This record gives sequence, structure tokens and C-alpha cells, in this order.
Amino acid sequence: MKFRSTGSLVLAVALSALVAVPAMAQKEKPEIRPLEVERVQSSQSFPYAVDPDQSHDPDNVLYLDLSNGGRVAIRLMPQWAPHHVERIKELVKQGFYNGIIFHRVIDGFMAQTGDPTGTGQGGSKLPDLTAEFNDAPHVRGTVSMARTDDPNSANSQFFIVFYPRMGLDHKYSGFGRVIAGMDVVDAIQRGEPPANPTKILQASLASENKAQALPVAPAAAPAITADMLRNSKSK
Repeated sequence: MKFRSTGSLVLAVALSALVAVPAMAQKEKPEIRPLEVERVQSSQSFPYAVDPDQSHDPDNVLYLDLSNGGRVAIRLMPQWAPHHVERIKELVKQGFYNGIIFHRVIDGFMAQTGDPTGTGQGGSKLPDLTAEFNDAPHVRGTVSMARTDDPNSANSQFFIVFYPRMGLDHKYSGFGRVIAGMDVVDAIQRGEPPANPTKILQASLASENKAQALPVAPAAAPAITADMLRNSKSK
């Protein structure tokens, strides 16, 4: 009887030890925190449609005049990502995007620009933005902010989607959509980086009423004259 009582005591101690081990291990695990991003609006009230009329609300129409000779019109959507739209407009008014290339252009995916170094590693001197992930689908022509693995790292770089990429939804801050000149976007030179990259000659808002910037034609080669040939040093 005494032996059985001792055995029961040993068993109870062993069971309590087994219970205690997982609890102790659980305390040592790092705390898992949810991703903190700002969701702009719910699906029930989200404005998916964009106004294609460039004469409406011209302060929210962005023009990109490209070195391939075309002009792209983008409807900026403050209802989707107000702080990102504000950043784009601020940089445009500074002339920040003028002369910047499309440094990463993947056929069937997207064209990325907005880095003054042309390497994909640069940005503006302004602070990074807090993410504004929203319900805007990444359909053809959607314009969205590029970022690193940190969701709150968007600064000046953005990309234009060639074809629908729904896998980007709720992971990148879409802030606008192309409303004219998608054929000009399609003509952007591909590459990472492209051998002969397409450049933004001028970025402006429709409200600024700037004339389209056009590429400068290469200087014509000097004409070859008979005198030049007669005086040639070659034999």
C-alpha cells in the first residue's frame, strides 16, 4: 500500500513537469505582432472606378512625357492613398522626376521608375511613407508605389502594371491608374536595367498647363563634300 502511494506521488510529479515545460517554452517565444498598415477604406465604400476625363479635377491628373515621344496621363486617386498622392504631387512640383529613367521593366509585369540613381536603391530626401494598402486591384494601368520588404518604406519610386497582377493587391499602395497613353507605357524599353532606358522627360500636373516635352532629335551628321574627299589623308 505504501509502495502504491509512493508510485502515485512520483507519477503526479512527472505529469506536472510535463505540463510545465511547454508553458515555459511558450514564454520564451518572441511576441508576434500584427503588421501595422493603414487600410484606407472598406470594400463597401471603396471607389474602384476612375474618371477618364483629363479636364476634370486637373490637379489630380499626372502627365509623364517620355523619351519615346509619348505622353501618359494618370488619374491620381487621393481616395485610395491620400499621403502617397500628396507625395507624388509634391515631388512633381519640385521637378524631381524630370530626367529619371525606367530602371526596371519586366515584360508582362510592370515598368518601375522614380529613382534618381537609376539603380533601384535610391529615393528622395523626404521621409518614407506609412503604407496605405487599399482595395484598388492591380489591373492593367494601375500605378502603385514600390517598396522594400518593409511595408512602410515607399518614398518616390512607383511602377505601372502592364497586365493584371492581383497578387499585389493589399501588399502595395496603389494610388492611380493610367487614363490615356497606355500604348506609350507598352513602348517603354524592357530590361533590368534596359540597355537603352526610356526616360521621363517631364512630369507635370494637368493644372500646371505645361506643354508636352518632346525628345530632342539627334543632330544631323555634317554633309560630305567633294573638297573633303579630295583632301582626305587616307590612300
